Amino acid sequence: MKKNTNFKIGFFIVLFLFILMLISLFYTPYDVTQMDFSNKLKAPSWEHIMGTDNFGRDIFSRIMVGSQTAFFVGGLAVGIGLFFGVILGAISGYFGGIIDEIIMRIMDAMIAFPGILFALMFVAIFGVGITNTIIAIGIMAIPNFARIVRGSFMQHKQFDYVKTGIVAGASSSRIIFFHILPNVLSPIIVASSLGFATAVLSEAALSYLGLGVQPPYPSWGRMLNESQVYLTTAPWYALAPGIMITLTVLGFNFLGDGLRELSDKRN
Repeated sequence: MKKNTNFKIGFFIVLFLFILMLISLFYTPYDVTQMDFSNKLKAPSWEHIMGTDNFGRDIFSRIMVGSQTAFFVGGLAVGIGLFFGVILGAISGYFGGIIDEIIMRIMDAMIAFPGILFALMFVAIFGVGITNTIIAIGIMAIPNFARIVRGSFMQHKQFDYVKTGIVAGASSSRIIFFHILPNVLSPIIVASSLGFATAVLSEAALSYLGLGVQPPYPSWGRMLNESQVYLTTAPWYALAPGIMITLTVLGFNFLGDGLRELSDKRN
């Protein structure tokens, strides 16, 4: 790990963001919802290190609390995709045949449909808000996990330890969850890291369009939407959430690439 540059960069970026999120649970320099029009659009200073927004709220405090949204939405969305994707991929890869054909054709259809359009449609039908945002992004993540797990299961079910388990009379569920699954965790972990970056970006996109997290609760995507009017007069307003979104996506992508490289070397 010490020699893997991608892993080190990704790990320290994600660690920094995670610590920032933890601190925001207990402390922020200012109230993130308290408006102060006398300090409207103040430039960065020692008092407000990232400046203030169009309502006089401290941008750094809102960036801190916005990290909670990113980790909360990203974690739960990846969890939904991981749970259903692993189950569907394991069943498809282990049993094969008509079951595999049905599940994979459904996954192919989901992949063929643009993810952001599906999320927009889902939120438009079931309503805006963080809950529906998480569900929509989670559903978008299912096919990727399913395909990765299916491929790993198709490879591992040919190995001797699986055939030995079948001969010994182990049930299919036991072989799937206690024999094969622990041996295919590496690609799943890598996919989870990369999926987290996608989930954060999707949440930011939906919030930017006004369909994700609703005000006054902070969201980096929502902050970008509110700041675009002031790009020439107060560029720091858009710069802060833009940097945080970029940093989060880069961090988890670097981490995922590093984990993939470590996995390949171990294999």
